[in-house]
Amino acid sequence: MLRVLSLAGGLVVIWLLLSGHYTPLINTLGLVSVGVVVAIAVRMDVVDHESVPIHMRGRFFGYWIWLGAEIVKANIDVAKRVWSPSLPISPTLFRLKTSQAGELGQVIYANSITLTPGTVSVSLEDGEILVHAIAREVGDDLSAGEMDRRVTRLEVSGIPAPTPEGERE
Repeated sequence: MLRVLSLAGGLVVIWLLLSGHYTPLINTLGLVSVGVVVAIAVRMDVVDHESVPIHMRGRFFGYWIWLGAEIVKANIDVAKRVWSPSLPISPTLFRLKTSQAGELGQVIYANSITLTPGTVSVSLEDGEILVHAIAREVGDDLSAGEMDRRVTRLEVSGIPAPTPEGERE
């Protein structure tokens, strides 16, 4: 029930932020549409710890701030490499082992790599990510494991044990 309320609350906030109109008619239509979306999500049985990860809320914002700073640094690095002929652009592929226990953590890690300019997650299989990097040095920075450690901390910040198939939290 907490996940359903969290989903509904999040959708209401997004609706209010994106609509920009606060008339009774628009707000009523927004609440009705949020109710329909939540009812469909519950009926489809997709409101679980992956689709509504409220267990990560404690460290989620800190991680996004850190990731935003890394994205800015990577943007600067890529711009320097493009504009300066002395900096190498040597595309490389390499594999990274993930230390996350669950699929959600691994997907967050792979997506964080892709969000960072100069790197792209090509595939994620069996706890290993195939990464394309603009240069070997960029890959070495990623291999140092800071992003992996931060995603692992994000994942274990209060995550409940997975429930058996068919059971609801």
